[in-house]
Amino acid sequence: MFTPEIPLTPEQEETAERLYQTIRSACDDDLRQIARLLVSKPDHKLLGQTEFELRDRVHTLGAKALEAALNGRKKGGTRGPA
Repeated sequence: MFTPEIPLTPEQEETAERLYQTIRSACDDDLRQIARLLVSKPDHKLLGQTEFELRDRVHTLGAKALEAALNGRKKGGTRGPA
């Protein structure tokens, strides 16, 4: 699925890059476990229960991303819209 670029100011782009690095670091082990989960299943078992397990793990990634964004704002690392 194509996601169009979100226009950012240079300052926002810098902040987004810092946040990306924080999220990537926080989620690296989760991503590895997702890859391991998918590789461990035969083709006929990728949907159904595995799909629900995958969705739960991806939901956790989203929660970690929100937590990182909120923590960055509390520390003054990111700012809300002007």
